[in-house]
Amino acid sequence: MQTILFYSAALIYAACALMPTRQRNGISGVTLAAWLVHGAALGMDMGGPGGVRVGFAIMLSAALWLSVAAYWLENRNFALDGLRRLVMPCAAFAAVLPPLFPGSMLQMQGQSAAFGWHIVVAVLAYSTLTIAAFHAILMALQESRLHTRNAKPGFLGAALDQLPALLTMEKLLFRLIWIGFVLLSLTVLSGIVFSEQLFGKALRWDHKSVFAVISWILFAALLVGRSWRGWRGKTALRFTLAGFATLALAYVGSRFVLEVVLHRGLA
Repeated sequence: MQTILFYSAALIYAACALMPTRQRNGISGVTLAAWLVHGAALGMDMGGPGGVRVGFAIMLSAALWLSVAAYWLENRNFALDGLRRLVMPCAAFAAVLPPLFPGSMLQMQGQSAAFGWHIVVAVLAYSTLTIAAFHAILMALQESRLHTRNAKPGFLGAALDQLPALLTMEKLLFRLIWIGFVLLSLTVLSGIVFSEQLFGKALRWDHKSVFAVISWILFAALLVGRSWRGWRGKTALRFTLAGFATLALAYVGSRFVLEVVLHRGLA
């Protein structure tokens, strides 16, 4: 059943990406429908008897699901149609991955209830910084569009022309980064606590821990630079994308290598 729901959500996301900009109310309704179908599929697929399903596909799919929710909420206050052109195709792609790469079950029996909250906060952190990365890409495209204003707009250009001013977009970006940074900080701290419970060490310096800490440092440097040196524009975009790429490697990328390339389970 969940496989049908995943593929249905992907089709609705794809249809939403192709809808003309003028159908704003229709876009909002279709986005909500796709999000609900996708959420139902995730709920059915992630839960299991005494455990929760983990893996790069389910993680990426959940992150895009929450990113769609963030887009839908932001789009009610600001015209972010260009963001739809980026998020919806990625959400459609992510929705079809869990049936193809099911991952493995992580048994929760005997684990502290707070361990489940660690997983939830981690997914929220990934999701918030995912939508921030989309936002940064959109700002880069918007800035590039300013230099080619006289050119024929095309499919994406017309949507970019309707975005709020770059300063407004930048405020939205840093709001997302602050939220994501707080969630990422909680993820790293709770990871240290549960690493000690699970492995007898305060922190295992494996690839996931190293990339997560590097990502935290990059986002911290960006926020400090923003406050003290007024960093903005291309500098802010580079730090955002670098921090997101490192964070993606921390879990989604490493799990992809383990599951798809090395054919290994939980690690």
